[in-house]
Amino acid sequence: MSNLVKNDENNLLTLLHGRNGNMPIPKPFERDIFLFSTFVAGTTHVEGIEELEKHLQIGDHLDFYREPQNEYDKRAIVIKTKNGVKIGYVPRADNIVFSRLMDAGKLLFGRISKKEILDSWVKINIKIFLHE
Repeated sequence: MSNLVKNDENNLLTLLHGRNGNMPIPKPFERDIFLFSTFVAGTTHVEGIEELEKHLQIGDHLDFYREPQNEYDKRAIVIKTKNGVKIGYVPRADNIVFSRLMDAGKLLFGRISKKEILDSWVKINIKIFLHE
């Protein structure tokens, strides 16, 4: 039976898994594509944002969620921390393309690029990425 299986070191399985079959299976190519810089809108309406700001760090990952039932903006995108705490929205002036991408099934997320307290306003600058 062993003479029926050709032992060719140049076959596809050998190339993918090595001679002994102990190389990891390659993963599909994926990357994060930078799209845009903006800020988090609506932080003045988030209860306890001053206390929350102390826990937000430059580079923190932020999750985006569509909120099509939002009574003020049908293209609304909620921004939450990795712990699920809402910190605001993608600004209305910036969300038309991003909401369409998300509605088409694309995964968008943000990263904090800068933060500062201006009087009673916590300004959080973010970079928006597409995970592909």
